[in-house]
Amino acid sequence: MRVLICDDHTLVRAGLRRLLESFDSFEVVAEAASADEVVIKARQTLPDAVLLDLSMPGRSGFDALDELRRACPDTAVVIMSMHDDPVHVRAALSRGASGFVVKEAAPAELEIALRAAVNGRTFLSPQVSAPQLHGHRSVQNDADRLPPRQREILQALGAGRTTKQIAADLGISVKTVETHRARIMETLGCRNAVELLRMAMRLHGGP
Repeated sequence: MRVLICDDHTLVRAGLRRLLESFDSFEVVAEAASADEVVIKARQTLPDAVLLDLSMPGRSGFDALDELRRACPDTAVVIMSMHDDPVHVRAALSRGASGFVVKEAAPAELEIALRAAVNGRTFLSPQVSAPQLHGHRSVQNDADRLPPRQREILQALGAGRTTKQIAADLGISVKTVETHRARIMETLGCRNAVELLRMAMRLHGGP
């Protein structure tokens, strides 16, 4: 497995390199110290996975994550952070991260997270899993507070219906559906249509 490490601390990168290369069939193909550098090096080396720190001077790991998903969509990204709060975890996952490992994690967690990410699965450190699940329940609570019409539209979105189909189903205009969608996004804290769709599918019983 070819891995690119991104952390602004030289000693941390050196320690991570030694650790990763002690795992069976792992190779560190490059190191980066900033959000800009990790995107450049990812384009150059096309690694299987990027191990990305969130807290860096200048542009954050979130900025790097956004660019990496666009520039190297086939490269999995595992976040490594000292932050273990649900806000950071949910933000990382919603932006396309395949894993979230806290810096105090056991070395084995890092190996598991990277192998899972490359195989299309998501791994969260145990420290963040419980708060993340609690966050999912709070989403359900937020959805329960929506007006009946908006709950109806959210359920339809989760079932895979398009805006035009929902408008036809409910006998309302497309513009009215779009207005409701905007209010639903505001209530649920969704930043874009993709996040709204993911949340709707999850509430509808999807992954």
